[in-house]
Amino acid sequence: MATIDVAFYNDDLSTVASEPIVSASSLNGDLGEATLVIVDDVLYTGRTVWAAVQYLLVAHPARRVQLATLIDRGHHELPIQADFVGRVLATRDDEIVKVMLNEFDGAEKVLIVKLEAEAAS
Repeated sequence: MATIDVAFYNDDLSTVASEPIVSASSLNGDLGEATLVIVDDVLYTGRTVWAAVQYLLVAHPARRVQLATLIDRGHHELPIQADFVGRVLATRDDEIVKVMLNEFDGAEKVLIVKLEAEAAS
């Protein structure tokens, strides 16, 4: 398993921070014949996955790229479809999906949280 930082490939970079911190990728070597599986916790607009694919095409091209997501909440803005989906949740634009894991949050659950009116605009 490896991690990649797609911050500089995101088209919404200016919304992240004025000077975002970019982490090094732990993906190494020639991946020419490999099948890579991008794993995303929540598939929403598809922009994060698109950024990951752009990064991989430039830095580590592979024979095949597949997508696995724990939650597909719809509202895709790009033609991105997951090959493997844990669960499809119907959500509204004024909601966020929060995935909690024992290792980080002390609990394993998925929450749908309504955004405050001020934060949503």
